[in-house]
Amino acid sequence: MDPVHWSVVVPAKRLGAAKTRLHPLTGGPGAGDRHAVLVLALLADTVAAARACPAVDDVVVVTDDARAAAAVTALGARTVPDAPDRGLNPALAHGAGAAATAAVAALSSDLPALRPAELAAALDAAEAAPRGFVADAAGTGTTLLTAAGVPLDPHFGRGSAAAHAAAGARPLGGDWPGLRRDVDTPADLAAAAALGVGTATAVLLPRLLPRTG
Repeated sequence: MDPVHWSVVVPAKRLGAAKTRLHPLTGGPGAGDRHAVLVLALLADTVAAARACPAVDDVVVVTDDARAAAAVTALGARTVPDAPDRGLNPALAHGAGAAATAAVAALSSDLPALRPAELAAALDAAEAAPRGFVADAAGTGTTLLTAAGVPLDPHFGRGSAAAHAAAGARPLGGDWPGLRRDVDTPADLAAAAALGVGTATAVLLPRLLPRTG
């Protein structure tokens, strides 16, 4: 069989409004632009890993943030504006509509420990069902949603793993710690750092997590 070629859609909120639970690390006196820099680093490492995945032909980032758009474009991704401007799931559906391939995957934007080989293995597993998903490390959220030849039908948000399963997506299992480790809290960032993060996030760790530096 011919290999399946995938487009990966990544949502990117405006940097200042994203990842508010990381403010204990990035806020405070003299913080300046630290929060936006961290959010951008998480996005950049995620996109870089997706671009390096041999199964991925196209990376589409849905964003209205000019700084995020410039960063991911430099990494070889395409961008589309969040024309619906109605939240995460409409943005992902919009990005899927701009994909260059029939097989589309929605990928969280905060996976700094993601390895291209992990993503390739998950996408390979996804070929067994029209729609599939990878649950996050906690088992309740979703870091990857796949659709091959059918609508993406995203249900990201609280309890998204159960929501995607209820909507007919197949749970995908594998030893993919970097793919499952999204970063919402300082503890999540420390866990990602223990796995090993991409270069954009790594340079920030000595300031944010001194014990890892």
